[in-house]
Amino acid sequence: MQISCSIVCYHNAPEQLAQVLASIVASGLLVAIYVVDNSATVALSKIAQRFGATYIHLPHNPGFGAGHNAALLEVFKTDAEFHLVLNPDIRFGANVIPSLVDYLQQYSEIGLVMPGILYPDGKPQHLCKLLPNPVDLMIRRFFPTLFKLTGRLASYEMHASGYDKVMDVPALSGCFMLMRTSILRKTGGFDDRFFMYMEDVDLSRRIGRVSRTVYFPFVSVIHDYGKGSYKSLKLLYYHARSAILYFNKWGWFSDAEKKRANRAAMQKIQSINNINNG
Repeated sequence: MQISCSIVCYHNAPEQLAQVLASIVASGLLVAIYVVDNSATVALSKIAQRFGATYIHLPHNPGFGAGHNAALLEVFKTDAEFHLVLNPDIRFGANVIPSLVDYLQQYSEIGLVMPGILYPDGKPQHLCKLLPNPVDLMIRRFFPTLFKLTGRLASYEMHASGYDKVMDVPALSGCFMLMRTSILRKTGGFDDRFFMYMEDVDLSRRIGRVSRTVYFPFVSVIHDYGKGSYKSLKLLYYHARSAILYFNKWGWFSDAEKKRANRAAMQKIQSINNINNG
């Protein structure tokens, strides 16, 4: 068994990259690490080399998904059984990767797994989501209070699960995705057309067509979640552009596959809750 991992950076602080690389190395597993640097300079190359990572410099900045795909081109030449997609703003304990790999080895029908994701203060990040519709994305971005008061936020982020149990999730976050390499070969990795945002939803959805996509809360990681599109007009533009691309690809209002996937996920949660409460 071999594991590969890709991390896409863009002018990240060297100490931030060092933290996530140290987390990987501390797992004790042999992991082939690829640091893909979309920055204009090679300032992060020394950090990558210190931890034995392969450094790939893409100064033209092709985007998040395209950066990971550059690493996957190399991964697909190997016999790596699992591939881990990581954000550089992640850190975690030594047990996280081994526990997730062990879980995947037990359940061959699972193609993608994500652990619990926590803020630095220990509070959970609600990054398990249903497949989106354009109305919910618009209300969530521009009228967040209304989105929360109507209960649509809780539904979209699957709050009914309690985030304390294993569950099938239609859309998992790209900040930490552990996947079977065979599934990535079949789905083709990320869609390069998404420069930033929505590429993880798109990939989760494609993986969900051929295998289970699962949230595993019994190990967790710390994520310095920035919500950049809420602070930058440029990032808001990228988010809107990706949303348009996503709905052009999958359908704006006529999307039977989305409805089936979302309904199945919520029914499973309700069934588990009924058993626990019974």
